[in-house]
Amino acid sequence: MLMEKERQEIVDTCLFMQREGLIVGTAGNVSIRKDDLVAISPSGVPYETMTAEDVVVYDMDGNHVEGVLKPSSELPLHLSVYHATDAKAITHNHAPASTALGLVVDEIPTSHYYSAMFGGQIRVAPYAGFGSDDLAKFVTEALKDRTGALMKNHGAITIGPTASKAVNMLPILEYVCEIHLRAMATGAPIALLSDEQMENAKAGMANYGKQPGRDEK
Repeated sequence: MLMEKERQEIVDTCLFMQREGLIVGTAGNVSIRKDDLVAISPSGVPYETMTAEDVVVYDMDGNHVEGVLKPSSELPLHLSVYHATDAKAITHNHAPASTALGLVVDEIPTSHYYSAMFGGQIRVAPYAGFGSDDLAKFVTEALKDRTGALMKNHGAITIGPTASKAVNMLPILEYVCEIHLRAMATGAPIALLSDEQMENAKAGMANYGKQPGRDEK
């Protein structure tokens, strides 16, 4: 079976998103790129019953390579992001805070230094129908020089060098959105970090979590 390891990793990642309350039903999807092949979660399959064989494989041009099920409707989005970035994994979800905040802002102001983990202000891609070429285009643009973005009237997306690194950014993105929503709800002015403070946060986080003698996963 092609990409057997990666296909199982996609199943495990979907189950993680489910356990963490980051998805509703089967909404959301995960993919991993290996060379010129992309493994992606199938459409509409309950995560608790999904197997590695259910995960399907396509090439970078969108041609079916292996697997019998239909791919996630967001396959065009995933392929577009892979063509435009050096990402090796993509995770997409519909968690409450990120979905809600995307309805009322066009970007998340720098109200928390965690925004630096995503490259700066987190953009909100304009709305387009799910699975559409327009959505793929808008989200790819929102991810320029970023590792995460929101999708208006839709959800959130994160990218990374591995599936574990991409999916572990989703709870952080959800936290940033939850904090900003709560601050907005007070009606009081929201304290924002300056460009200099954000640059300092980026520098400080460059080696965050890297411990000598421990392998990165």
